[in-house]
Amino acid sequence: MTKATSYRSIRLFDGGFQPCPYLDDRMSRFDVVDPRLDCTPALYDELLAAGFRRGGEHIYRTGCPGCQACESLRIPVTAFAPRRRHRRCLRRNHDIRLVNAGFRHNPEHFALYQRYVNARHPGGGMDDVDVDMYRQFLTAPWCPTDFLELRQCDTDELLGVAVTDDTGHSLSAVYTFYAPEAAHRGLGTLAILLQIDEARRRQRDWLYLGYWIGAAPRMDYKRHFAPHERYIQGQWQRFPAL
Repeated sequence: MTKATSYRSIRLFDGGFQPCPYLDDRMSRFDVVDPRLDCTPALYDELLAAGFRRGGEHIYRTGCPGCQACESLRIPVTAFAPRRRHRRCLRRNHDIRLVNAGFRHNPEHFALYQRYVNARHPGGGMDDVDVDMYRQFLTAPWCPTDFLELRQCDTDELLGVAVTDDTGHSLSAVYTFYAPEAAHRGLGTLAILLQIDEARRRQRDWLYLGYWIGAAPRMDYKRHFAPHERYIQGQWQRFPAL
């Protein structure tokens, strides 16, 4: 069903209702950008700044009637200062280095992804994917995407992968997966800290972290990266450190 409204002349489609993946008592609906749009990294950067996000090659934002719980969150990388918990995470993982593996299929990555989703999301549909589905989930043909590896320095063991888009103006965290047996290291937090460092190195202004929902405990970690900005009722609002 085509929506009557549009964003900067871009046609949006109603994605229909489905159970909310974050709040069990609600239904969710998404505004989906016309898949025929000839998107570019620069245009995607504008869409990120308007609260959109991509899943594979599809670009969307939440459009749930009567609910505005989802707020896009981004970090101004030059203003960010690690908190005590972040410094502890960095010390705990002093033996891990970031390696940019670029944009290519790597069987080692796929094997780690399978281990991660089998441990974290058993029976949720993500644990039954082949290589093509994995690639379609994480990448888009129009978007420069890097697979940033978290490797142990002494053994070169692959412990995690942070899939990251680079629009030329911002970085956007797409998805991070890591060795389930190394969960005690806090590799999800480490991946964000290293993505912030990478954004600074590339002289990008923002690191987008997707949606934040205050009522979803599993997203609480995002608010501890501060200062950060959240997209609320069409405006970015800055939140200082707690």
